[in-house]
Amino acid sequence: MATIEDFQKLDIRVGKIISVADFPEARKPAYKLTIDLGPEIGLKQSSAQLVDYYSKQDLMNKYVLCVINFPPRKIGSFTSEVLTLGVPGPEHGCIVVQPERPTQLGARLY
Repeated sequence: MATIEDFQKLDIRVGKIISVADFPEARKPAYKLTIDLGPEIGLKQSSAQLVDYYSKQDLMNKYVLCVINFPPRKIGSFTSEVLTLGVPGPEHGCIVVQPERPTQLGARLY
């Protein structure tokens, strides 16, 4: 069983997607995202398998939740610096986890 201390080790922050690019080199269909996590953290890159439910335009300016304290992960020639959180959709694919309302960029989940 996980403890509250285990949960507190995860640094989950609010970011805003500011650019979305195709990622044709990925094994599974994905986008390359640039996410603004506020002035303290800055811009970070993420690869996310969101193509089943979102167009690039749908994702622009969307607020998302990201784990920022995992080590960077190399995906082909791309380095994903944060994990963009999602949940399974009804027919596979991924639905992005986002705050109900816009909030301060970089705000920490608690």
